[in-house]
Amino acid sequence: MKHLVLALGLSFFPHTLIAETVMTPINPPFVNIPGVSQAVLVEGGRTLYISGQVPLGAEGLVEGGLLAQADQAFANFSATLEAAGADWRNVARVTFYIKDYDPAQLEVMRELRDKWIITDVPPASALIGVASLFHPDALIEIDGIAVLP
Repeated sequence: MKHLVLALGLSFFPHTLIAETVMTPINPPFVNIPGVSQAVLVEGGRTLYISGQVPLGAEGLVEGGLLAQADQAFANFSATLEAAGADWRNVARVTFYIKDYDPAQLEVMRELRDKWIITDVPPASALIGVASLFHPDALIEIDGIAVLP
């Protein structure tokens, strides 16, 4: 019955319905972080585990600071989704690893993230500050889990 209710759009929670896969954000009433689902309940589908996507472009490591590198990492993540026949609507969880993270970067990172993800039903996510990544000049890496029909 829950599938029918969700398919008809009668749920009290926003959700994503992709063929036989239903992803429902779970947010307790006392938590309100913009653009973040505290959890995503997945029913049906196949799981795609996405390795860390790094800021490598056609000419190597992207220069220009965190935002330029993050934009490239998001583009690489999107290309990986597309290669699997998916897009950001399929992403249930995403993790951001930022070298030498400063909380002052959060708002700018949220703006960039919202350019790429589906903000109506955002994936569960985490942002983790790290001391280093795969290359000394790399500033960000993004990995995730998607669910395909």
